[in-house]
Amino acid sequence: MARPRRIVLVRHGESTGNVDDSVYEREPDHALALTERGWRQAEETGKGLRELFGRERVSVYVSPYRRTHETLRAFHLDPDLIRVREEPRLREQDWGNWQDRDDVRLQKAYRDAYGHFFFRFPQGESGADVYDRVGGFLESLFRSFEAPDHPPNVLLVTHGLAMRLFCMRWFHWTVAEFESLSNPGNAEMRMLVLGEDGKYTLDRPFERWRDPVPYWVNG
Repeated sequence: MARPRRIVLVRHGESTGNVDDSVYEREPDHALALTERGWRQAEETGKGLRELFGRERVSVYVSPYRRTHETLRAFHLDPDLIRVREEPRLREQDWGNWQDRDDVRLQKAYRDAYGHFFFRFPQGESGADVYDRVGGFLESLFRSFEAPDHPPNVLLVTHGLAMRLFCMRWFHWTVAEFESLSNPGNAEMRMLVLGEDGKYTLDRPFERWRDPVPYWVNG
């Protein structure tokens, strides 16, 4: 099994929805573009990725959303060194289709009280639903490692919640541990690094906004 030396996860750059939540009333979530600031953020992250990967090959998986595709494009990775696959299981959490801003704010308040992992948005997904599909992707990813010529690097261009849930599944974090962590910022990355002991470690932790509290205590 040719396990990669690095698995890099990157959140998309700032999108129009990150700066104006009323846009969800006019445009579908998957169609939201990067802002000018988002393009700059992604380009800056791309500089670090190109330095990190050098001339090594990279297996890239990208969420099907416009903002993740634009983020990947802004990285300016050498097309001769990357193999890109669109991966729907790395998409953003579904919040339903057309979204009413006031209703979404109310649903988010319910989610905060109920728990981010278990609360399911009406006509949408819970964090647990996203966990399940990210887990399905992980199984496919593991199978890809069986190829003897698998690239030494994997790059996932995705969304903040998916990044946390990927790590939750990989490192077997509890629900309480997941609930205590914040999403990374726009165009931020986290990296799983293969050690000499054959185990992967996270290069830096996610920011913690509270100590882990079992979900049955207060949600």
